Amino acid sequence: MTNTTATEDLVVGLLGHTTTSSNLGIGALTVANMRIVEEAAAQVGRKVQFESAAWREPLDDYIVQDNLAYYPLNKSYLASPSGLRALAKRSDVVIDICGGDSFTDIYRKKRLMYLLAAQGVSLSSGTPFVLAPQTIGPFDQTWSKVAGTAIMKRSRLVVARDQESTAFARELMPSADNLLEATDVAFHLPYDVQPKYDDGMVHVGLNVSGLLFAGGYSGKNDFGLQMDYPTMIRELIAHFIGLENCKVHLIVHVKGRHQAGETSAEGDLDACKKLGEEFPEVIVEPEPGHPSEAKSMISRMDFVAGARMHACIAAISSGVPVVPMAYSRKFRGLFGTLGYDHVADCRTLDGDAVKAAVIAGFENRAQLGADAKAAGELAVGRLETYRSALVDLFKTL
Repeated sequence: MTNTTATEDLVVGLLGHTTTSSNLGIGALTVANMRIVEEAAAQVGRKVQFESAAWREPLDDYIVQDNLAYYPLNKSYLASPSGLRALAKRSDVVIDICGGDSFTDIYRKKRLMYLLAAQGVSLSSGTPFVLAPQTIGPFDQTWSKVAGTAIMKRSRLVVARDQESTAFARELMPSADNLLEATDVAFHLPYDVQPKYDDGMVHVGLNVSGLLFAGGYSGKNDFGLQMDYPTMIRELIAHFIGLENCKVHLIVHVKGRHQAGETSAEGDLDACKKLGEEFPEVIVEPEPGHPSEAKSMISRMDFVAGARMHACIAAISSGVPVVPMAYSRKFRGLFGTLGYDHVADCRTLDGDAVKAAVIAGFENRAQLGADAKAAGELAVGRLETYRSALVDLFKTL
């Protein structure tokens, strides 16, 4: 481990943070968590040098800081003694946010095995290891449950971002004293406060998920939605543009990979453009270049409905009433923990019910706005719990 004094930089290794992710939600986690770490370090009189090892996508880096070095995490870097293990060894602490929701076996097996391997290599260095606020579990397979539990038990700090994750982790570690609960760090994402539109119209933002629009990764309703998602979105657009005083904005929160000449089912822009051609009355917002840019744009809306969780977090943390349209348990777990009970679960409700929930939220947007403000204030307090835990840890390094 690096030996330090009070005047030296704190070297923080990062896993699960990336500067090139097409998913601006993961980018938001990276920006916000680095900001929290820097604030915690400042409280103990230290500056931070970040060394991040993470996957790269074929996009330009949109997070660039003088105190951030970035290493592509591939098989050779993972296996090489001069790669990830050396990074962890020269760090004072390694912090893994797992992309927010990848510490689970609900996705592809290869994805979790890669993540666990990186965590194991980092822990083998002897450097203190932290699981930053994230969804924990579920682990439905025996092998993943055993491996995930071992990683948590060996971590200096395990931070859940919702009550369901805390309860799950507590089941696996009944007597653990390294577990605490905060919330999603993206509530601390900075942005430029934008003025509301002053044209007398009510501006409705619809965050359309390109992934759900395509039926998931395989196109076969991978997430078990109880509806035809594209049909439901079209019906919502038709409803809102049919109102005399509404202007509809289609919002992208996962970028496409157009720079590399690729198309990606996960990107939102193609779906939004397709809908824009069908409904010329709507405004297709440009693809944001940075998570803070996306949040700034969302902050101008009078009401938002979205299927990307971090687009919904951007709305709540900027005081905008929003109806999150959930495709996994992470939505209800996160927002329910903050007392924001306006989630429409697409896995349990049919298209008519989700559409009705969104319309009801729009009509009751004053109350949702008040609830969003209260949830945002609660999130600030919960993130202080995480920041304080980091301060205590940093004092020992």
